[in-house]
Amino acid sequence: MLPLARALAEAGHEVLVAAPSALESVFANEPVRVRSVIPDMVEQLRHRMEQGGSPVPPDFDPASFDMRQMAVMMVAGPQVTENYRLLLPLAQEFGPDLVLRDGGELAVSLVAETLGIPHLSVPSGMGNAVDPALVLPALNERRAEVGLPTSDDPYSIYRYGRIDCMPPRFSFAVDPHPEPFAYRQPATVARDEVLPEWLAELPADRPLVIAAIGTALPLVQSLNLGVDQLPPQLAGLFNTERTMAAIVAGLSAVDCTAVVATAGFPVPEELVGDNVRLVDRFPQPLLLQCAQLFLTHGGYNSVRESVGAGVPMAVLPQFGDQPHNADRVQELGLGARVAEASAEEIARTCTRLLADASVTARARQAQRQMLALPPIQAAVADLERLCAGQVAAV
Repeated sequence: MLPLARALAEAGHEVLVAAPSALESVFANEPVRVRSVIPDMVEQLRHRMEQGGSPVPPDFDPASFDMRQMAVMMVAGPQVTENYRLLLPLAQEFGPDLVLRDGGELAVSLVAETLGIPHLSVPSGMGNAVDPALVLPALNERRAEVGLPTSDDPYSIYRYGRIDCMPPRFSFAVDPHPEPFAYRQPATVARDEVLPEWLAELPADRPLVIAAIGTALPLVQSLNLGVDQLPPQLAGLFNTERTMAAIVAGLSAVDCTAVVATAGFPVPEELVGDNVRLVDRFPQPLLLQCAQLFLTHGGYNSVRESVGAGVPMAVLPQFGDQPHNADRVQELGLGARVAEASAEEIARTCTRLLADASVTARARQAQRQMLALPPIQAAVADLERLCAGQVAAV
């Protein structure tokens, strides 16, 4: 979202960003207005639990659970109505000509329907992984709650299209999805970020493997939910220390130089090999430009950054769109899904990928496809034509 908002603002358009307070800093020093009017998902879940609610719906059946249920709950649950009522007054005051949304944020789609203006999704893992047909019944419930007519078209959320930063040949969207407006993933987003000197001085005699678990998992863990309330498929979310320990121990057994972003989670010193450096965080887009392998949770931002850098991926997914992304990485030949969160499996998968020239070649092929896409700045003219009615709605 940031590169697109920046491009629109620098082209002279007025941009208002509605976001959770935790994301305010992302847009600091950018030529956009930011209003923190909606809570993030963690805050909403915490509030629900404080009121005596459960993180899962009352009819939830662990025996029949699959990730598609969770995805529908995340994008079209009751929080959509709550967020709609927070966003509508802001939109009415601002008077936008266009709405851009995260692919998993449907409240603002309903705001756009209310105002009768175009709305498009920006690159989003959850938007890719969710089948619109499965979302439609729950979304129609939300429409009814806010006084909008229901729809029988699952793709009404893409009536005006969607934006992606992945080459169509390497799409991560669940089929079928409308063909996107496709633009190149920016190599970097932060304007002034540089590699720390100690990273620049790492030895280059062995392949560089970088590992990170993203930002969402630490936020989810902060809820401190009881695992007895969750299906077995999700219980592992709440033992991040064990996952991090497996990552560090696994990479310690690989013939590589490894840098691991721990997100502040502790790792026992005895697990850290001489070839592994631990940091709370690192400048991921920059570090990918000199890495040979990325051990990742499989968030869509990380996937796009890895493809943009031509780096193969070992994907250890946790929740949300990540299992879908892990499977898609493997299907596309861009890396492999790590079968389980054990040191042995992590070491085995990473060692195999580092030795597989065909995976590296495929990652470089995807990188060239991405470099052939127009830059994100080209979206400005396309969106101007859409608002002027020169691009037909789907």
